[in-house]
Amino acid sequence: MTEPAETEEARRHREKMAKRKAVQDAEVASKTVASKGLLMVHTGPGKGKSTAAFGLIMRALGYGWPVGVVQFIKGAWDTGERHALERFPDLVRWHTMGEGFTWETQDKARDIAAAQAAWAKAKELMADPAIRLLVLDELNIALRYDYLSLEDVVETLRARRPDLHVVVTGRNAKPELIEAADLVTEMTLVKHHFKAGVKAQQGIEF
Repeated sequence: MTEPAETEEARRHREKMAKRKAVQDAEVASKTVASKGLLMVHTGPGKGKSTAAFGLIMRALGYGWPVGVVQFIKGAWDTGERHALERFPDLVRWHTMGEGFTWETQDKARDIAAAQAAWAKAKELMADPAIRLLVLDELNIALRYDYLSLEDVVETLRARRPDLHVVVTGRNAKPELIEAADLVTEMTLVKHHFKAGVKAQQGIEF
């Protein structure tokens, strides 16, 4: 049976995609670093910074990686992500160290002490050679309010072992942390249902 003749539009599309593939293949071939522990920062005013970090944890768990989570500001909320990750007790080390948001505690000394305890726990996990991925949730908030030494945090993250991936979340990431990072994603707020009077919902916000 005779194959139908290629249309001019199909030919142009095929040639365009072939050129694009050649460019993409050359770009991939130019990368020489096969593996590297990354410092990733999720910041910005939009929703989804922690959600993206927990999504990355799920990907890592799919490959059997041991992972760690340290929450700096959020208190002991009953969250869906915590329930989900508790199903992997052999792979997940979860530490909620915060006392709640600053407007809830209204006690700076307590907030500073909690942040410092959380940072000590983060250092402990970074030193554990079994941990492949570490999420430092809302660390940016602790740095924003000067609860921790920015210099110490950046220096420690830079000096981490070469195979450790770290994700830092929270608004208003410090320029020094952004400079040290390998990957920075800014979540941009376009529209949020909270402005329309919709409260935080189970399974969506927590």
